Amino acid sequence: MIKGWHGWVGTFTGVALITVAVLPLAALAVWALARYRSAKGTTPAWAWRMSLAEVGIVYGTVPWVWMIMLSGGRAGDSPARVSLLPLRDLLTILAGEPLTAMVQVVGNLLVFAALGFFAPVRFAALASVPRILALAAGCSVLVEAAQYVLRLDGVSSVDDILLNTVGAGLAALASRAGGARRPSSIAADTYSGTVTSPFSSPAALVERVSAAKGFFVAKRTSASSLLHRAAAGGASAAVAARILDAPRLKLDGSDLSTGDSKEPVTLV
Repeated sequence: MIKGWHGWVGTFTGVALITVAVLPLAALAVWALARYRSAKGTTPAWAWRMSLAEVGIVYGTVPWVWMIMLSGGRAGDSPARVSLLPLRDLLTILAGEPLTAMVQVVGNLLVFAALGFFAPVRFAALASVPRILALAAGCSVLVEAAQYVLRLDGVSSVDDILLNTVGAGLAALASRAGGARRPSSIAADTYSGTVTSPFSSPAALVERVSAAKGFFVAKRTSASSLLHRAAAGGASAAVAARILDAPRLKLDGSDLSTGDSKEPVTLV
């Protein structure tokens, strides 16, 4: 039985129970973010996708990092330990008791798995397995360095970094295999002249295209600023001008803002 504050926040069991307990709050956060985005003109499907990705990154990563940073019985007293020889610790673990080995290996693979799965969905710049590997490796190095500096009675091991990175990479591949369309693919369709996804308003089209190319358009961003950012994102001035010219966006001869049709949107 968990006793006291430390039992909840300072043990693996306590962190696991807290993670399960806050699941409804995570679901509520997804709903609230999706509603907010929908109210701002984003299509419901896209609003839910973005919101789920954001909450998923946080909910799926924080508990694992929290457990890694839990202090041992001799924290602060024992010298900081580091293992820089690749695969040495992993082979030692695999040579031990099978259940323990499985728990440690799978746990390390899952540390940044949520980041690897959801980040490509949320951020167009991370829709690449090599970039996810680099991001996960960098995050893992920071965690291991924190373990070393804080002297948490653990071993800062290069094998942990390798497993964390591989787990994120596998999750990124799973995300890609799942067929989720990323902002970059939506942008490619848009710039080719046709978008098959429905938009609730011309403003929503601008938001999605701008997000897809890696530049953000605030409500009060001027047209010249948008054109500048579009060019910086790789879009031609002509394409950016067409995106800006919302009244000229037609949907089967009618104003785009009037329908939720899934017919192609033509930039004229």
